[in-house]
Amino acid sequence: MSRPSTFAPPPGTRSHFLATPRGPFAVLDAGTATHGTVLLLPGFTGSKEDFIDLLPRLTAAGYRAVAVDGRGQYGTPGPKDDEAPYAQEELARDVLAQAVALDAEGPVHLLGHSLGGQIARAAVLLDPAPFRSLTLMSSGPAQVSASQQQRVKLLSDALAVMDMAQVWNAIQLMETPADTETGTGAATGEGTGTAPGVDSGLGDRDDLRRRWLAGSPAQLRATGRQLCVEPDRVAELAAVPLPKHVVSGDHDDAWPVPLLDEMAVRLGARRTVVAGADHSPNTDRPLETARALVDFWDGTDGTFRDGTNGANG
Repeated sequence: MSRPSTFAPPPGTRSHFLATPRGPFAVLDAGTATHGTVLLLPGFTGSKEDFIDLLPRLTAAGYRAVAVDGRGQYGTPGPKDDEAPYAQEELARDVLAQAVALDAEGPVHLLGHSLGGQIARAAVLLDPAPFRSLTLMSSGPAQVSASQQQRVKLLSDALAVMDMAQVWNAIQLMETPADTETGTGAATGEGTGTAPGVDSGLGDRDDLRRRWLAGSPAQLRATGRQLCVEPDRVAELAAVPLPKHVVSGDHDDAWPVPLLDEMAVRLGARRTVVAGADHSPNTDRPLETARALVDFWDGTDGTFRDGTNGANG
């Protein structure tokens, strides 16, 4: 999971609810769409705040950047017990509704981090029309690695017998001082092995606790299961004529980097490896990540639906 350096939105960022036919979604909405609009989807246990360090850099390049809490994530309401609304297709249809509701001038650039990437992929496969490009950030071709599946199962088992506050407290008890200093948690979590919502010297622990407590346990159980059983849909996605971009750090224990390299080749996608970043380049190396994203989006002018994906540019 991403650990933003702050939960305070940058100056000029609007925090509001985006109204859609599928309900309201909490968003951070920044910038003017001089060059286009970007819709940013967070990962498992994450939230819109995971993109805070990117927002000023994207808006400075002329993009309107809208980071969203998905159904049941942090600021967006969602059922606490019913898992049905969190089926992947339902979440994908939420994304389609969000893209349309942004009322952008033309299709939007879609970016999904980790679990958000798999939801973004599902949305594009349902209907690519609202989108100008697709970026998969630290999001692989199918299910997460075996070690991450074990962590997700640990979390699901805990949520079956404890409430969110009890799980949070259990995570804190499992942490060692070394975990806090290095960011390597002792409990479950996506990506780096850090416990969901646990700080690694970044951000404010109270903010992270509030985010964790506001989340829906049903959403975590349902989407955690999706991460563990997701099929390989790369061939389907490759057939969709959108420019594509695969971004990751140079280390990732959710999906090994060579697997992401291979996926980019199969997609005919541009490939960016952000040096010194782990599972969350958006927070680990926001400047370098923003530069790569803007370069890709700038390069998509005139390529929408012409079958060229800006591969490896």
